[in-house]
Amino acid sequence: MVISSNPIPDQSEFTTLLTKTLLTLEYEAKAKPKVYLKLLGRDFESTVVDIMSDNARGTDFENTIELISGQKFPDIIAKKYYGVEVKTSKQDHWITTGNSIMEGTRVDGIERIYLLFGKMVEPVMFKCRPYEECLSEVVVTHSPRYQINMNLNPGDTIFDRLNIPYNTLRKSTNPFKPIIDYYKQFLKPGEEVWWLDQENGNTKGLIIKIWNNLESEKRKEYMLKAMILFPEIFSNRPDKFNRLSVWLVNMEGIVCNNIRDVFTAGGQGQITWAGRTYPKIPQIILKLTENLSDIKLLLAELDEDDLSRYWDFPIRNKYYQLVELIVTYSEYLNLPFNLRRFLLSHD
Repeated sequence: MVISSNPIPDQSEFTTLLTKTLLTLEYEAKAKPKVYLKLLGRDFESTVVDIMSDNARGTDFENTIELISGQKFPDIIAKKYYGVEVKTSKQDHWITTGNSIMEGTRVDGIERIYLLFGKMVEPVMFKCRPYEECLSEVVVTHSPRYQINMNLNPGDTIFDRLNIPYNTLRKSTNPFKPIIDYYKQFLKPGEEVWWLDQENGNTKGLIIKIWNNLESEKRKEYMLKAMILFPEIFSNRPDKFNRLSVWLVNMEGIVCNNIRDVFTAGGQGQITWAGRTYPKIPQIILKLTENLSDIKLLLAELDEDDLSRYWDFPIRNKYYQLVELIVTYSEYLNLPFNLRRFLLSHD
C-alpha cells in the first residue's frame, strides 16, 4: 500500500463539497426525474464528476476532480487524496455489494473515501457517507467483498464487530484472516466458511448453511420462493430439482441433501373447495394451496427482470403466468379438481 505524501487537503472543505453535490443531485433529479431514472453506471459517475467540478470552483479542489478509467477503486478522486465510490440501484433499498476487501485496485495516494449511492427509483434519492461507515458484512462473488448498507447505524459496521479499524484492516498483509475468524464463531455442526472462486457475480453469505439448521420460517420462505422461481418442481421430470439445488448453493449458500422431501414428505392429504372435499392430493399441491397468500406476497416483491431470467420469457402478469406454469407442469397428476380455477379464484 502506497501512503500519500500529499499535504492533507482540508476534510471539512471536501465534505462541504460533497454536501453541495448531493443538494445539486437532488435538485436536478426532482427537475428531471425521467433523465435520472436512466442514469446508471458510467453515465451517473460522469454526472457526479461534472456536478462536483462545478461546485469545486473557487475552492482548493477546483480542477482536481477526476473520473478514473478502468477497474479502479474509487471511481472519482479529488486532489489525489480523497475518493468517491459511486453506486446505483434500481431497487427500492439502500443495500448493495461493494468492493473487494483486498482493495488491490485502490488508486495510490487515496486515503479518504466516501460512498455516494443513488437509488434510481421514483422518487430518486441519494445518500453519501464515509465508505467504512456503511460496510455491514462480507459476502462473496468471485472474491470476498463488503456489503454496503447506507442506513447502517453507528457502531454496527463489520469493523466494529471485528474490533479492527478499517484503515488497519485494509493495510494488513492478510485482511481476510480476521474476517474468516470472525465468521467461524457462527458455524453450526456440519457448516463451513464459504469462499468459492467463480466467474459469475452471484452473491452469497460467507457461511455455507445446512437446510435443517435453518429456522422453520426461513425454510418455509425458501420453499415458497422455490415454487415461484422453479415451477418445474411440480413436474415429473427426473431433473426437476436441479436448478433449485444449484440456486440454493450459489445464491443462498445453503446445502439441502433431501430437497425432494421438502415438497413431498408427509404423504397425501385433502383439499376442501367450493363445498367439496378432494382426497389423495399430493403434498406439493397441498403446500401450494395452503400458502397462496404468502406466495403472492413473495411474488409481488420479486423484480420482473430477475423473474424473467428464471422463467426465460417476458413478464406480463406475474401471478397469471405463474399459475399457467404450475398448471402445465402438474398436468400429469390428473388432479380431481381444476387447479387453474382454484388458483385464479384466489387472485
